[in-house]
Amino acid sequence: MFAIIGIIIVFGSVVGGYVLEQGNPHVLFQPVELLIIGGAALGSFFISATPKVFGLVLGSISKVFSAKSIAKDKYLELLSLLYQLFSKIRKEGLISIEADIENPDKSPIFRKYSSVMSNHHALDFLCDNLKVIVSTNVPSHELESLMDLEIDTHHHESLSPSHTIAKISDSMPGLGIVAAVLGVVITMGKIDSPPAVLGHSIGAALVGTFLGILMCYGFVGPMATNLENQANEGSTYFNVIKVAVVAFVGGAAPQMAVEFGRRAIPGKEKPTFSELEKAARGK
Repeated sequence: MFAIIGIIIVFGSVVGGYVLEQGNPHVLFQPVELLIIGGAALGSFFISATPKVFGLVLGSISKVFSAKSIAKDKYLELLSLLYQLFSKIRKEGLISIEADIENPDKSPIFRKYSSVMSNHHALDFLCDNLKVIVSTNVPSHELESLMDLEIDTHHHESLSPSHTIAKISDSMPGLGIVAAVLGVVITMGKIDSPPAVLGHSIGAALVGTFLGILMCYGFVGPMATNLENQANEGSTYFNVIKVAVVAFVGGAAPQMAVEFGRRAIPGKEKPTFSELEKAARGK
């Protein structure tokens, strides 16, 4: 929703300002210039992207318009789930959660928390590391290193779409210049034409530079930043799981372990101590 609003604001401000300055909006409509810039950008994307990155980028574009931030209630659900699991381990032993982490879809504990169940990467991350705890007597510092490695790997992959789109964005001003130069070449072929014809042709050529810069800084570049911010939010979610699990393996009580996790949540999304206590014990 915010992305759509942003596009409307950018387009409305640029075109609206141009019209208010008595500019002719029909001059800005240059489909051939868009074909040159957009086609060249798409071609460079095909050249630079591996099949895996190509798929990641295509799958991420829709997230610019549909993804939502991880709100406080989702963090509360995550911490509540961790508290329930830690409490069960403390009361019944590590083996007691084996069935839960092997089949979380059938687990009465996991099924209470729909937002965690819908985040398949985070769910696998949590269950895989709990399986390590159940099957091996791993020290907390080794478990932390193992979880950090997985978080870094996942974060690197999550950033691939934003980095690829950012590079495409960086190329667009240059591709706009290419379109403008081609327009100037065409204009030079009309050098004996009347001034009005030459002026229109030169104006159309300059629109290429305008479109390249606008697409870079007004649309495509911000899309890359949006995806980068989403990837960073996802890493924060993973980090909360890591901090809480490592604290519990290190000997912290369930309530204190999830408190460690709560402290890893930034900004307004961080629930208060009382909110966490109420949510965790309420379910």
